[in-house]
Amino acid sequence: MPISRRSLLGGALAAAASASLLDPGRANAAPAAANPAPAGVVPALQEWTGSTGTLKLSPAARVVTPAGASARLTQIAGQLVSEARELLGWTLAAATGVPGAGDIVLTVDPGASYGGALSSLKGEAYQLAVSDRVVITAGAEAGAYYATRSLLQALLSAADRASLPQGTAVDYPNYPVRGFVLDVGRRWFTPQFITAYINWMGWLKLNTFHLHLNDNEIGGTDWSTQYHAFRLRSDNPAFAGLAAADGSYSRADWDGFENAAAANSLTIIPEFDAPAHAGAFIAFNPSIGLNGGKSDQLDLANPAATTFMRSVFDEFAPWFRGPTLHLGADEYSGPAAQFQTYVNTMAAHIRTLGKQPAMWGSIDQMSGSAAGYDRAITMESWNNGWYGPKEALGDGYSVVNTNDAYLYVVPFATYYHPQGLDPAWILASWEPHVFPGSETLTPQQAGLLGAMPAVWNDLVHATYTELDVHGLVGRYLAAVATKTWSGTKAGTDAGAFLLTAAAAGQGPGTSYLPNPLTVPSDPDLARGKPTAASSTETPAFPAANATDGNPTTRWSSAYSDDQWLAVDLGAPQYLGRARLTWEAAYGKDYDIQTSTDNTTWTTVASRRNLTAPGTDDLVFTPVTARYVRMHGITRATGYGYSLYAFELRAPADQAQGRPTTASSTETPAFPAGYATDGSPVTRWSSAYSDDQWLAVDLGPTPRAYGSARLTWEAAFGKDYDIQTSTDNTTWTTVASRRNLTGAGADTLAFTPTGARYVRFHGITRGTTWGYSLFSLEVR
Repeated sequence: MPISRRSLLGGALAAAASASLLDPGRANAAPAAANPAPAGVVPALQEWTGSTGTLKLSPAARVVTPAGASARLTQIAGQLVSEARELLGWTLAAATGVPGAGDIVLTVDPGASYGGALSSLKGEAYQLAVSDRVVITAGAEAGAYYATRSLLQALLSAADRASLPQGTAVDYPNYPVRGFVLDVGRRWFTPQFITAYINWMGWLKLNTFHLHLNDNEIGGTDWSTQYHAFRLRSDNPAFAGLAAADGSYSRADWDGFENAAAANSLTIIPEFDAPAHAGAFIAFNPSIGLNGGKSDQLDLANPAATTFMRSVFDEFAPWFRGPTLHLGADEYSGPAAQFQTYVNTMAAHIRTLGKQPAMWGSIDQMSGSAAGYDRAITMESWNNGWYGPKEALGDGYSVVNTNDAYLYVVPFATYYHPQGLDPAWILASWEPHVFPGSETLTPQQAGLLGAMPAVWNDLVHATYTELDVHGLVGRYLAAVATKTWSGTKAGTDAGAFLLTAAAAGQGPGTSYLPNPLTVPSDPDLARGKPTAASSTETPAFPAANATDGNPTTRWSSAYSDDQWLAVDLGAPQYLGRARLTWEAAYGKDYDIQTSTDNTTWTTVASRRNLTAPGTDDLVFTPVTARYVRMHGITRATGYGYSLYAFELRAPADQAQGRPTTASSTETPAFPAGYATDGSPVTRWSSAYSDDQWLAVDLGPTPRAYGSARLTWEAAFGKDYDIQTSTDNTTWTTVASRRNLTGAGADTLAFTPTGARYVRFHGITRGTTWGYSLFSLEVR
């Protein structure tokens, strides 16, 4: 795997026009406005011609395919039925024959018009026409599948989840390769995760999943002692022990991946990386490695090394249904002539297996030119210095943009993009033809196949999980998908785009993956925490029922006034709100109390003369405490106190949506308001200097607040202050951070204040870039 540097870095469905409200007999009656395109479709549609009116689909509508339809088109109809059930709760019915009003019709017509689609990409193009029915016409089955993605997304974003604006979409991709590279060699990703990713990628109309199946830890003088893994597990005794002990995929696992890929019109590119990054192969057979097997590089002077690699490809090629096999070939340091012979030999061998060879672009660094190299290899251009795209295209190779400076993520490292790619930058500045320096190509240049960002798990001993990786990838992959599919059609407003992507979700079959684009609601800090009570009415109504998150279970006390319910939050938490949901036996008078030791209690909020059961919210001056309780003073009925739920939350973020200014911005793509827009993926970035600030106007009557939470992008602040002001001129420092060592979330507590203005004032940057905040919250 290659290594280098940091990058340079709408709402609900519009209501459709109805019949004119003007008297139809009047000569000056204005025609109804044409419908805008359906909202919520990701990637953005290429073309839309709106008509007037809406179609409201029935949850029991038919999905109709013509008689004699292909098996794949019939499968797509069945998928749509099951996916509509999963996502919408609908009970569609698949049918064959003559369609009627209210139906969803799936057809394939290679000769239909698909707007500006390249002729080579018409198989993935489609028309989606909405009138008294939905008619999908596609260049091939892949296009029909993609059309059903758009249809489901449009329905999910509709206010009633059923209505569509009448009109016609013509949609198609700009590039044939739209994908993602995942390094599973240095970190185990479960089959559940891989399958969910295939489903999610299909939802985004991505069509290529490159799995890097072997690799090893970076560095060390004796590579044989470093972590290494190969992720495929064969039943062939000749390869017993080659698969990694901490996780590997069986043939059944891989068949499951291929089945999911076929259902999502996606192909998998498996990669066996050699002659470098070959630690797993050398550990299996030390005689084929340099330095007596203590290197991660094959000894290509030894014919057994190449013979062994051919045997690995022979063993596993029958598993793979896609057209491409990747031979690796990056960052080798051995003799150039031996490297060239290896590349040519393996490429020829891969073709004998019925596959197209692909490799990492390394020719310029290794040999200075492509003279003598096999020219029928697909080249992934990962670094301009190793083999830039212009030179590769000039040498006759087909190129995929996997550029490290722009598209590499190494989770939680200190290089490349450790917190994930920046979706705002992707939308504003990137497309598959964009490379660093002078290597940018022309859009859709001949030979440029597309692009794939990559995740490299270099930090083999770090404790992050596969879902932590998804937390990073999930922030930007939708932006990559829309730029590889339809270029600039989504615009450059990252906030609006990410809200659209969040609403579209991750599609069917992805429940394993939390949606990182969903702005999380304030968590209930009491949920699931140990809960005690002064008494219970019966064992059927224990204290824990009030904090189990179930709205139908409840705690009930003995039939007397002086009763309490207490929660242990496990550690001191910053609190500002309590929410109690009462059963019919409610409390008339009660207090909310906090404690640091579960012994001495302080009243922070009180309710007197409550007149009815239901939900009661109490907001109080923020306080930090581990223990919180409801202390009942007077019952409202002859029974005890009975609570369905006792919820505790941090104070509301008073900065969200408030006017925000800054001393500077890196570019217009990273404005001050992105730090307070409530989205976890947009950000403000300053100029590249130390003395910078970001200020928020909380309004004329802010509630008391006593904490600031800053969520940093990779360009974090090392030293900074939190300051408040009553006039936006004179500032008082209320909290300071010194010697912060990395990005992520940082919370500072201070004496509660009610000042109207609050600001972050940067003193010293933590990197050579500016200050870059995903969010500044004030609570």
